[in-house]
Amino acid sequence: MVIGERKPFDEIMKMLEGVKKIAVMGCGGCVTVCLTGGHDEVRVLSSQLRMARDKEGNPIEIIEKTLERQCDPEYVEQAEGTASEVEAILSMACGAGVQFMAERYKDLPIYPALNTTFVGGSKKEGYYVERCQTCGECKLYFTGGICPIARCSKSLLNGPCGGSTNGKCEIDPDIDCAWQLILDRLKSLNQMDRYSSMMPINDWRTNRDGGPRKMIREDFQR
Repeated sequence: MVIGERKPFDEIMKMLEGVKKIAVMGCGGCVTVCLTGGHDEVRVLSSQLRMARDKEGNPIEIIEKTLERQCDPEYVEQAEGTASEVEAILSMACGAGVQFMAERYKDLPIYPALNTTFVGGSKKEGYYVERCQTCGECKLYFTGGICPIARCSKSLLNGPCGGSTNGKCEIDPDIDCAWQLILDRLKSLNQMDRYSSMMPINDWRTNRDGGPRKMIREDFQR
């Protein structure tokens, strides 16, 4: 899932200077799961904004709404009634959701309440870790299901660097060496032949360097 964290409150307040009526718009997708942009977080942020603006003697009117997803036109359309009533939308979705909202509501400012940080998952509630850099050329078959691009600090593709010590990363000794994890995993699966096969240089054209990426399912096109 996409992991995000809420922007500093002062930064959010700065965005809303001069705005009298807004919608704080949550998203029921990834940011709900990682506890940063769902219904509860919308309620908390809205309350904080009201109190801060009242303290300034500059009250703000807030509509609270959470969409199923903000990265899907079907659900973005459901904000139309709310969008027509406000001066701006403060989106608690990831960066993709903010942009989908901005594309749909072209005459309305859409402001981000979150910083989108990485693609990952939860180790436990409230503890999230990066697991994928969406490089577009997955190596997990060769590496026992452990990504060397995301989890090795140097993104090395063919074994560890010379600086790892006792299974820990040279860059940060609190991090497990990704290649130590890969080797241990391949040994446990009796798949060390995959480690002895040289992986080619990553084709970074499938990554972000060529501009915004897209995937088109022709079988769903009308």
